Amino acid sequence: MALCALSTAGVLRIATTSFMLQWTHSVEKIPWQEDWQITPAGFVLTEARIQGSGAGMEPPEDAILRDGWYHYVPKIPPREEIVLAASGKTVSGWKLCANDTCHELGITAEQPIKISQCK
Repeated sequence: MALCALSTAGVLRIATTSFMLQWTHSVEKIPWQEDWQITPAGFVLTEARIQGSGAGMEPPEDAILRDGWYHYVPKIPPREEIVLAASGKTVSGWKLCANDTCHELGITAEQPIKISQCK
């Protein structure tokens, strides 16, 4: 399986079955991470982690604090695609990490980045 991230810079293609998205909250400046699996049903969010709370980003009640991060499993259905905003006005872009390599996406203002399974 592979994922394709489409941005104004082109297409990033990564052969993988899992990846992590990481970003810094634009107001609270707190790191956030999500682990995703690529399945025949689509992208499945298997775990999320947040390193604090505030400005509408409180961890859910069932989150477990471990090593400075609140860990939890979001209850959302599989997604056919993931769309990332790229305003260029936040403290950072998005990091997409897979196979021990990270790629920076959406650092500057551009159209939203669309992540889908490569055809």
